[in-house]
Amino acid sequence: MKIYTKTGDKGTTALFGGTRVPKHHIRIESYGTVDELNSHLGLLRDQDTDSQTQEFLTEIQDRLFTLGAILATDPEKATLKNGKERLNIPKISNEDIEKLEKQIDMMNEDLPEMTHFILPGGHQSVSFCHIARCVCRRAERLSSALYDIEAFDDRVLIYLNRLSDYLFVLARKLSKQLKAEEIQWIPKKS
Repeated sequence: MKIYTKTGDKGTTALFGGTRVPKHHIRIESYGTVDELNSHLGLLRDQDTDSQTQEFLTEIQDRLFTLGAILATDPEKATLKNGKERLNIPKISNEDIEKLEKQIDMMNEDLPEMTHFILPGGHQSVSFCHIARCVCRRAERLSSALYDIEAFDDRVLIYLNRLSDYLFVLARKLSKQLKAEEIQWIPKKS
């Protein structure tokens, strides 16, 4: 398989189903940002973290490929006129969302109560986690804008929302494990 096809040389790309759109289309921005997030999670997974976290991050990366496939699919080409699926696109399930929630709850049990916002940083691994969280929020914003134009399975939006929460709590867990200081943001009075 050749890596270059030359079909995108004029600034368009094909969605699943064959529809061509400009490379700056909100759909491309959405799944491109999910791909960027996936790369950041790979960097985070490569850090010195416990094996359970690394395994769960790998599972999340798999789910992000599924999410990207959903976002990369032309909704008009995904189903036949009788409502049956035309393309075999994987799905995000309620169970996928519940797994994130369970992980968040488990990690939160061992963390001190949060009374203020926390400044990102304290350790390289924690910072990578916060960067991934910010990219996840951007992916969620872009996907939400796309959803307003062309609706898709709303579990995509829910998953991205929970994932950013997971990444925030993971950053706190890593801070604790790595004995990194959590610096609270306390607004200065004028």
